[in-house]
Amino acid sequence: MIEARGLTKRFGSKLAVNQVSFTVLPGQVTGFLGPNGAGKSTTMRMILGLDRPTAGHVTVNGRHYSRLAAPLREVGALLDAKSVHGGRSAHHHLLCLAQSNGIPRKRVDEVLDMVGLQAVARKPTRGFSLGMGQRLGIAAALLGDPAVLMFDEPVNGLDPEGIHWIRGLMRKLAAEGRTVFVSSHLMSEMAITADHLVVIGQGRILADTDMQDFIDRNATSHVLVRSPQMSELGPLMAARGWRVEMVADHSLKVFGARAAEIGDLAADHGMRLHELATVQPSLEEAFMQLTGDVVEYHAGLPEPPPPPTPLGDAPAPPGNGDLP
Repeated sequence: MIEARGLTKRFGSKLAVNQVSFTVLPGQVTGFLGPNGAGKSTTMRMILGLDRPTAGHVTVNGRHYSRLAAPLREVGALLDAKSVHGGRSAHHHLLCLAQSNGIPRKRVDEVLDMVGLQAVARKPTRGFSLGMGQRLGIAAALLGDPAVLMFDEPVNGLDPEGIHWIRGLMRKLAAEGRTVFVSSHLMSEMAITADHLVVIGQGRILADTDMQDFIDRNATSHVLVRSPQMSELGPLMAARGWRVEMVADHSLKVFGARAAEIGDLAADHGMRLHELATVQPSLEEAFMQLTGDVVEYHAGLPEPPPPPTPLGDAPAPPGNGDLP
């Protein structure tokens, strides 16, 4: 278990982490999400004793990391897969780590086999691809068979097979009762892998909740409607008090109604429907909604299309109401 209480870190005048408190429990995968510059990496470094907190504290299984006699046996971490001496082989790199923590030599071959690097175990790591480096970093995290595991962007550089593998590995580790803490920008993977979410923005905790609750609180489902009689159907739906928005392809987003209700309304008025689908909100939508105001860096983008507009303000579809 990882416990942070009032964790704060300043770098000069920059407040990187501000009074952060959260608990990462065993038996589940906890996703650690936030925009660039939100404080994720600094928080993970403080957990591992690589940065000293300005205030507050964080413990692993009730003790500060610096007080762990054999840290690799209790905490496995992947923060920077490139922090390996390029002249060493994967086997030699892991063997040095094992010897420094009293881990049996045979464990080196076991983890190399687990991550699929046995064939290149004796080759210098300077020739490793990004994905191979990630696998070696994961092997190092698993080396001491620890109860607590931390991964920062674990799928970075992995091919589809590797992504599938690390996803299954994290789920397996959690099912064994271990504490698994994962930072990632890949929302599609977090949606599949994580059970619980801790979301940080501008150094503050924005959410600490389970996956479905996070999505439900920060995004809204809607019904996508497409019909050759949109100009007549739209006002009928709006008259029911449903919020109706036209999107660029002349379909409609309807909020506050169930698909069956819209289907019944169209049938009652003899109108045809070409599409009627309930669209559930995604983790990415919920994340963007929550963190939109705390993003530190905004990239310059091409001019976006006009935003969805309420039906009453939207231009009529082409022709006499029929789609082209």
